[in-house]
Amino acid sequence: MTTRLLIIGGVAGGATAAARARRMSETAEITVLERGPYVSYANCGLPYFISRDIEKRSALLLQTPEGFDARYRVKVEVRTEALEIDRAGKRVRAVGPEGERWFPYDKLILAQGGNPIMPPLPGAGAPHVFKLWTVPDMDRLDGFIETGKPRHAVVVGGGFIGLEMAEAFRRRGLETTVVELLPAVMAVMDREFGVQVAGELATQGVRVLTGAGVKAVLADRTVELTDGRKLPADLVLFSVGVRPELTLARSAGLALGPSGGLLVDDRLQTSDPDIYAAGDMVEILHRVSGKKIRIPLAGPANRQGRIAASNALGQPTPYGGASGTSVVKIFEATAASTGLTERAAREAGFDVGVAVIHKEHHAGYYPGARELSLKLTYDRRTARLLGAQAFGHAGVEKRIDVLATALHGKMTVRDLAELDLAYAPPYSSANDPVNLAGFVAENDLSGFAPLVTAAQLKAELAGARPPLVVDVRTLGEWSRGHLRGAQHLPVDDVRWELAQLPRDRRIVLYCRNGYRAHLALRTLKESGYPDVVNLTGGWVSMELEGGLDVEGA
Repeated sequence: MTTRLLIIGGVAGGATAAARARRMSETAEITVLERGPYVSYANCGLPYFISRDIEKRSALLLQTPEGFDARYRVKVEVRTEALEIDRAGKRVRAVGPEGERWFPYDKLILAQGGNPIMPPLPGAGAPHVFKLWTVPDMDRLDGFIETGKPRHAVVVGGGFIGLEMAEAFRRRGLETTVVELLPAVMAVMDREFGVQVAGELATQGVRVLTGAGVKAVLADRTVELTDGRKLPADLVLFSVGVRPELTLARSAGLALGPSGGLLVDDRLQTSDPDIYAAGDMVEILHRVSGKKIRIPLAGPANRQGRIAASNALGQPTPYGGASGTSVVKIFEATAASTGLTERAAREAGFDVGVAVIHKEHHAGYYPGARELSLKLTYDRRTARLLGAQAFGHAGVEKRIDVLATALHGKMTVRDLAELDLAYAPPYSSANDPVNLAGFVAENDLSGFAPLVTAAQLKAELAGARPPLVVDVRTLGEWSRGHLRGAQHLPVDDVRWELAQLPRDRRIVLYCRNGYRAHLALRTLKESGYPDVVNLTGGWVSMELEGGLDVEGA
């Protein structure tokens, strides 16, 4: 018998589901209802049209209703909004250009995504206030820049879209300020990466204000912040989060999950056995924490659409969840992450280990080497990798993709140390940064070279029995800035000056990035010092952490 498959939502997960369904069945009747005027467009590319990195608007429109019908024999109804699901009658009421109609189904896939949050602030409805979520949003914003000639832009929110749009506005010649309520931008990563992102924005002329929100958009083309400051704002873009589109699902009585998304099982089936769902509206299993959460990213949404279609048409296909792997371009730099951050891993109850390296992305002697910051989190009980974060100007996404694969395979940090990765001087080092981070973590777990983070050092220094901190850098480095109260002992002098160091006190060693301190640590360990640890990431991580008492800088 012919299966009537109805899909609500024609972007990302919905479009993928439709194409997959046709590949599975030539006889299925497939219909897509899309509220907007476009189907299957590249919504992740919208900021890059505003920046003019993408010059042709048409490049973002991947398919048309006519094209979908010609290639896949899928009926696409654009400008058609679903209003009601009649689960008993297995039909959906929708309104479109032809008025209200009922669409029957045997299987239904919900792929409605989410909606950007627009805070109900005074002035939020003004004509120079924008969001960016759809092609019409993009067209309206681009037209305003072209005709209104704004000079000052304020981006409210320092997440993915906010940062991409800050770059886009700057490239269009606008003086741009990012306002973020949290202590750092890029809050999905640990704070030290937000600090690096903010630093890159500053070098490109973007002002970053954290710890403050927007109170009102004023008629004089300014915004008032919660701390009383006012900023010039000819253009305001809100990018403060995404809320799942659940109106239809909720009114149909479908079960919601604890994180606020639509509840689905491992086949992406909702509480109604004939209704499946995919994309930003659902909550899924986090592959590392094992908890149900929302991961509103395009990659998982597309894969979920494919799997939902497979299950809806009778091919059992389990979905194992996602690790939240993500990447963002910030001018010439890149920030990326996968799995659990240190903060999230601790909140999830893991016994967390942390290893940080700051290392050239390829062989240092080959021209063009750029420093890469890489942070691993791991379970100290099992050595299993829990997550990774990176920032730099080259090689970032390569390492995060390797580590995302390692997460998928439930690998340990010991496995990372043994990975056989491609090497030639223009691309990597004989020991890739992934291997090096694995070495550092492995040495920590074995006790060969125990680690302490900058945040942990800060807490220890404020405690009742602070450790002795020893700076093993050169005299020149020491003179340019060092931790107040630290003892200076260059690494090459350590074995000859052991008498300077007490054996009955905890000793924390640091250098610029951790390697020389590791050498000093091994000398002390081999000389019988019982409690010696290395500051992971060294002076670089100490500066990124902030709040430590530094002198001489």
